[in-house]
Amino acid sequence: MRQSGINPCVVISGVCFVLLLSGCISVANSPTPRFYMLQAIHENQVSKKMNIASDMLIGVGPVKIPEYQDRPQIVTQGKEQLKFAQFDRWGESLDLGVERLIAEDLTVMLPGAKFILYPWNLTIAVKYQVVVEIVQLDSELDKDLFFVAQWLIIDAQNTKTIIIRRSEFREPIKPQNYSGLAKTLSTVCASLSSEIAEALATLEDHPENKK
Repeated sequence: MRQSGINPCVVISGVCFVLLLSGCISVANSPTPRFYMLQAIHENQVSKKMNIASDMLIGVGPVKIPEYQDRPQIVTQGKEQLKFAQFDRWGESLDLGVERLIAEDLTVMLPGAKFILYPWNLTIAVKYQVVVEIVQLDSELDKDLFFVAQWLIIDAQNTKTIIIRRSEFREPIKPQNYSGLAKTLSTVCASLSSEIAEALATLEDHPENKK
């Protein structure tokens, strides 16, 4: 009696081929990730520029963000849980992006000053340091972005905190998509930068802070 056999190698090769083919099809059909970055304001968007000493060096950072926002994916709120956009991501770490944006916005609002990002060499003579902690950053694409930040201005030469503030902003997301969310967050950061710029300019109006 003849026994028909199947070569195990042929079976294994066939299975591997099918798995490989299905994997290739899956990868080919996957959406291409989209990356977003925060945009600084332009000079023509600033209604008021503030005067400050031209030789002043101001350090910006660190900026701390909520743990749930510390990831590449853009995070939004659902009805009962967070939503992580698998294919809509930040083009840079969000904390570093906000830090960069605040420094760029302040450069436009306080054209006389110079700015440096955290961390910097301790031998650099920074006069003021701006430290920001974003306490809350919540958004729903079809609604608003809610932003709460606590921020400090430190006399870096004397290691003394001279201003402590809390800022809250709520802005509708327009357009109601991830690109609109990035634009709205940029707008909110500009509003925060404006408050910081005013505080820095006010400090320089007091003689005791010019020593």
